[in-house]
Amino acid sequence: MRPMRGGAGIHGWGAYVPIYRIKASEIARAWGWPDHQWKALGIIEKAVAAPDEDSTTMGVEASLNAVERAGVDPSRISAVFFGSESKPYAVKPSATIIAEAVGATPATMASDIEFACRAASEGLRSSMGLVSSGSVEYALVVGSDTAQASPGDVLEFTAASGAVAFVVGPAHGAAALIEAVYTYVTDTPDFWRRAEKPYPSHGEGFTGEPAYFHHIESAVKGLFESEGYRPSDFDYAIFHQPNGKFPLKVASRLGFKPEQVKPGLLTPVIGNTYNASALIGLARVLDEAKPGSRILVAPFGSGSGSDAYSIVVTDAVEERRGRAPGVDYYVSRKVYIDYGTYVKFRGKVRVRAGI
Repeated sequence: MRPMRGGAGIHGWGAYVPIYRIKASEIARAWGWPDHQWKALGIIEKAVAAPDEDSTTMGVEASLNAVERAGVDPSRISAVFFGSESKPYAVKPSATIIAEAVGATPATMASDIEFACRAASEGLRSSMGLVSSGSVEYALVVGSDTAQASPGDVLEFTAASGAVAFVVGPAHGAAALIEAVYTYVTDTPDFWRRAEKPYPSHGEGFTGEPAYFHHIESAVKGLFESEGYRPSDFDYAIFHQPNGKFPLKVASRLGFKPEQVKPGLLTPVIGNTYNASALIGLARVLDEAKPGSRILVAPFGSGSGSDAYSIVVTDAVEERRGRAPGVDYYVSRKVYIDYGTYVKFRGKVRVRAGI
């Protein structure tokens, strides 16, 4: 896809991470995983949604933070996009619930988007186009998931819960400008979940090279070739984070250094939050980046596709930070649970009536 350029920026950002955590070692204990297998994932622990939390409620919290940071009247938000692969309703939009919660209704469009872990990035691209064209003044983009994995599967070490949101608006007054974005998409079936199935399936032979690495590298190289960038032009680099290992590996293959990646690498301590994965890394970087910093963000979604964004931080970022809790606030709140509590919270065990 040809690169889309500027005219829009991020005015506010917000995140939410549930307070509950389960250690990777506890999952390994429950299923008898050898240390060398699960430790290779680079995961210490992951965030777990409480029984009364879902992707919509988490999205509301992140959105309220983003709108507070943006400092705009919610009635000026004319589009709301909700990206998730774990929406609580099979038929009923979550975007309308979030739009109502932040005060953006009724004069707004609202859509739920599906593209595995890249759905929210599709919303970000769409918002960028709508704002740049003058079709809307502000848009709200939400990525939120309560990711599930079959009990005992390797995905159980990483599938986590969390949310992120961004208010996208005109370049003037933005905390960060979206300079350009390049997208690369093919039909590569590395991960999927059929209708009515509670847990996803994954083709392990496709997960790495044909899917994750090929699509992210192609999107980033496409951005570099079209815009003349080099890895040294960026202060930060954020990639989709299915585990703690892949982002560092793809960064090295593209010519980035670990110190460019680690500020936005959250999977080791909260797990893979799917649609929030790369974008919550962006929120974490916006919490600390200095004006003038350039950020590369490359979300990825199975099935498969990747976007590569170039984002430049402006002076406005500094006075917006204190308006809402930062990512580290949510990451630092922790209540540890055991495996039995975890499977109960996530609905992996059910009680039959009369037994």
